[in-house]
Amino acid sequence: MATEEFGYEIKNRVANSKLKTFDLETLYPKEPTFQLDIKDWLLEELVLQENKFREHAKAHDWSKYKDANLCLHCSSEAIIPAWAYMLLTTYASEFTKLTIVGTLETLNTLLFNEAISNLDVSSYKDAPVIVKGCSNKPVPQNAYVLLIQKLQPVVKSLMFGEACSSVPLYKK
Repeated sequence: MATEEFGYEIKNRVANSKLKTFDLETLYPKEPTFQLDIKDWLLEELVLQENKFREHAKAHDWSKYKDANLCLHCSSEAIIPAWAYMLLTTYASEFTKLTIVGTLETLNTLLFNEAISNLDVSSYKDAPVIVKGCSNKPVPQNAYVLLIQKLQPVVKSLMFGEACSSVPLYKK
């Protein structure tokens, strides 16, 4: 781009470089995600009574999780036996794409792990790559680690951040 006003050409070195940007946000799951906290299904939010728990599970509207990802958890300090989450999964799995016991971060880590392990990284071979640092969605820290493990064997170099201010991570 010529600039007559200043008498020199302004070149966008980033746009003209071989630098490739990887944005983890593009791998963010598209399906909705829900959390089911079972503390209210417990006696005084601490004691699981099997008959009442089974009644809650049977009466719960599982259809609202259709084609979604679901996290089962208990936010109280109750000790929940493994069979309880297994029972809930028997109801949920008819509707959900994926059901786990844990937090949203755990669920997102699992989903990112799947997406990254299926990722074709051949287009990044011997290229300088910058992993975009900012995102509008909650990308778990583990996703960045998993991505680095996937990219490092094929890239020329890895950086983190933005092209204008990146942190070097790896160079062959």
